[in-house]
Order: sequence, then structure tokens, then C-alpha cells
Amino acid sequence: MPEFFRDEAAAGFDPASASTILTVDLDAIAANYRHLRSIGGGADVAGVVKADAYGLGLAPVAETLACAGCTTFFVTDTDEGIALRVALPGATIYVTNGLTPGAAALYRGHGLRPCLGSLAEVEEWRKVASHAGMALPAALHFDTGMSRLGFDEVEAARLTAEPALIAGIDVTLVMSHLACSDEPEHPLNAIQLARFKPIRDAFASRPASFANSGGALLGPDYCFDLIRSGYGLYGGTSGPGPSPFRPAVRLETRVLQIRDVPPGITAGYGATWEARGPRRLATLATGYADGYFRSLAASGRVYVGGHYAPLAGRVSMDLLTVDLTGVPEGAVKRGDFAELIGPHVTLDEVADRAGTIGYEVLTRLGDRAKRLYTGGHLTVPES
Repeated sequence: MPEFFRDEAAAGFDPASASTILTVDLDAIAANYRHLRSIGGGADVAGVVKADAYGLGLAPVAETLACAGCTTFFVTDTDEGIALRVALPGATIYVTNGLTPGAAALYRGHGLRPCLGSLAEVEEWRKVASHAGMALPAALHFDTGMSRLGFDEVEAARLTAEPALIAGIDVTLVMSHLACSDEPEHPLNAIQLARFKPIRDAFASRPASFANSGGALLGPDYCFDLIRSGYGLYGGTSGPGPSPFRPAVRLETRVLQIRDVPPGITAGYGATWEARGPRRLATLATGYADGYFRSLAASGRVYVGGHYAPLAGRVSMDLLTVDLTGVPEGAVKRGDFAELIGPHVTLDEVADRAGTIGYEVLTRLGDRAKRLYTGGHLTVPES
């Protein structure tokens, strides 16, 4: 049984060499997984690890979830599925983009299950199964309100009325996806649930999946047999009010330079910030190339030296400047780290101030930040 543990020593990580550090708390991810299982009314929880586990690292995150008991995972495409198969040879892996034309051999060769969402995909997978001489597993994905992927109402009616259409396919999951789960009072949530229930009844012998992290918080009626969780696992809040999930991410960047400037001095490209009096500025080692949003120039803040400091001027490609005037003199020195995301500047605060969502903040974090994994003193179960 392979052991999984990453810390500074195991990863050969030297903080002295890092300008920006992204710390991922694997214990928090495992705790969030267990919390979702506890509120799902008996539903299992699958890990959504697409986009390199939302930018946090596919292998360490997936292995941590496996250690916590997760056996089912969702990725976007075959490349992600193949990478996950290397990390977890025994996992059940669904590919949400469905069956890519001409790629059936990849699905079969790596044990990937397509989420079929059109009759054309169903027909192609049936032919592959016929050629293989065996039933092949797949999920059936029904559109109940996203108008994105999945069988539309007409195709859904045909599938439920004509079982021969899926002959040769081992339907291992029936699924749909909520459009407004982050808005608990949105009427579309109940509408989609009402649309999904008869579909689920038509495939009553098959496991059903409807809720993502936010959907699970809507109540057990939305959870069915399997919750598909991504953002909640990583500590994000999928709706109003306090988050029930433990923060799993901390992003810190180094202070490169501190300077005092007189009134009238400007900072950054475009000279959009001007000192209205004597000011103390600090330049930090992160910019938009690292995924830090330019839109934060007007409202962003960092936490450094035990105090908050607002941004001063535009975010550059590799740098940003903050105003330390309100921070006691001597509290911050060159080489210190400032918190960009963490317990004092939460992921959802950053997203709100940037005018976006936390999903985008996570997935835009660049490769230049050194990844530091804490916790995860666990062993991956043998398959």
C-alpha cells in the first residue's frame, strides 16, 4: 500500500527560495469530504478533480480523497482521466464532457466512463460495446435546466420509452446538474428537481446523482445516491451565509521592497494611484501572471504584519503594490510574506472584490507559486 505524505522535507521544498507559496491543507480537504457525507442523507460523495483539482494538484488531492474513502471521481476530459488513472488505478472515473468522437479506445484502455449526453454518443458507445462483446459502463447525463450538456427533453423521452436504445450499455449512473445551487431560494432549483425525479424513477435500479456541493446544502432531497463535490471540498462557499467547509488554501507572497513616498507621487502603470499625503508602500512578488486579478486594484487588500493593507495602483504582470501607511512602522520588513488568500482574506472575499467567483480564483492560480502540501498523513487503500 503506497504511503502518501507531502511536506517541506518530502517535497524537497525550501521556503527561502520561494517568492509565492500556495499551501494546500489536505486534512481540511478530507474533513470537508467527511462533512459532505454526513449531511447527504446516506448519499456517497464523489470528488470533482477537474482542472488539476481546481488548480490545487490532481494527484495529492485525489489521493487524499481516496484515503478518506472516496472511490468515485469526475474529470472533464480523457487527458485528465488518464492522469488520474495513473494516480489511482482502482478508482471509478467519469468524464463529464462525454464521449469524444473517435476516442473510444482511450476510454476503454484506461477504464474511463463517459457521461453520455446525446443519442449520437449513446449509439457510438453501443457500437464500441458490441465490438467488445461486453456491456460497457457509462453515465447518462440529462439536461434539466442548464441548456449545456445532456439529453434534452425529447431525447430523454425516447431513452425512457425505448430501452433498446441503451442495449449493451451498463448504465452505472443517471445524473443531471443544478444551475442555481448557490442561490438556495432560486425557483429553478425546485423546478430542476421536479424534472429530474421522473427520470430517476425511470432508471430506479441505477444510482442517481444531482447535487454538487451547493446542491448538497439544499437538503437531502437533492442528494439522491451520489453528491458530486468540487468547490466545497476545497473550502469554498457555495451560497450565502457562513461556510460549513474548512478553508483548504492559503496563498502568500513575499515583500520585495518597502519605500516611503511624499505627497503627489504616483504608483503603478497609468499612474492611477496618487499619494494624498506621506505614504509607505510595499511591492509584493505576485501579479496577474500568477492569477491575481487586475480588477482587485480598486478594492483588493492583503494581510501583512498583523494588519490589512489596501492595494495601491494597478496590478502588474509580476508585481503588485500595497499601502502600508496604516500598518505600524517596523511590523513589516523586506522578505516577509503577505497573505493574499487565507484565514484573514478568504477565497470568497477575494472573489467578491474581484467581481468573480471563487472557482475562477482557484483555477487561475499560476504555476509559479510553490505548492506546499500539509497534512495527508494517510495511506491509499488497496483496490
